[in-house]
Amino acid sequence: MASQYFQEMQESFKSNSKSREFPAHTAKVHSVAWSCDGRRLASGSFDKTASVFVLEKDRLVKENNYRGHSDSVDQLCWHPTNPDLFVTASGDKTIRIWDVRTTKCIATVNTKGENINICWSPDGQTIAVGNKDDVVTFIDAKTHRSKAEEQFKFEVNEISWNNDNDMFFLTNGNGCINILSYPELKPIQSINAHPSNCICIKFDPTGKYFATGSADALVSLWDVEELVCVRCFSRLDWPVRTLSFSHDGRMLASASEDHFIDIAEVETGEKLWEVQCDSPTFTVAWHPKRPLLAYACDDKEGKYDSNREAGTVKLFGLPNDS
Repeated sequence: MASQYFQEMQESFKSNSKSREFPAHTAKVHSVAWSCDGRRLASGSFDKTASVFVLEKDRLVKENNYRGHSDSVDQLCWHPTNPDLFVTASGDKTIRIWDVRTTKCIATVNTKGENINICWSPDGQTIAVGNKDDVVTFIDAKTHRSKAEEQFKFEVNEISWNNDNDMFFLTNGNGCINILSYPELKPIQSINAHPSNCICIKFDPTGKYFATGSADALVSLWDVEELVCVRCFSRLDWPVRTLSFSHDGRMLASASEDHFIDIAEVETGEKLWEVQCDSPTFTVAWHPKRPLLAYACDDKEGKYDSNREAGTVKLFGLPNDS
């Protein structure tokens, strides 16, 4: 018997199943993220820039393009409680903090390697950045100086604090989730989560679960307190690249090279909806207050199609009559 929530969300998506794309960049988009108040969406691209849009009703209106990096912007994230600040990680061995009020870069922090992963601690005080050499650097968000640095002996993929800010999680190339105490950075546990490369990790907003996505095409859901796997989602056929929990923690979107985004009900694992895509999806992000999903796909067939903008961001969950 489908839950009431399941039925309500299916009804909602039946009348709000439209996706719309918005030009964002001149090359493919690697990362999309919403500000904490949901007013703005930022995107980072292979074209070395970040873009910020304002959400107006059911449209994204481009506000600014942020230039300064000399290499691809691989990941970005917003300050957890300040809706005006976001940070970008680039292959140019820097991270940059930007303020949407002045549209300026307020800090450039040099790092030791080509940066691929970034996250902001829930208390807003620290930014962690991971590079291609498996070094994670912890940067003080106020002084912009490095507080700590850890070199790992395995391939580090995605990094994240737990919601309580007292543990730091990494997914690695051996299929494990490594958990460190924070701020001491002492190893607490290593969990064998998947038989192959463990790629991405996300915590749900309620703090009850986290999810990991792997090269084995599985998404696994974990109980934060018990650190046990509660269930797996197995509808994708390709390595899971990106995950996002909805604002209420009750839906999980996951995507890969499959030409759809899977939306599951967290408590049952059932498929709530699937969003059709023309090409592989790099990044997904639920809006922090409503069932609206931002995402970005690869250019169709990898070739630049003049009828279709390269580097678009898309919104799913728009009214069918919009």
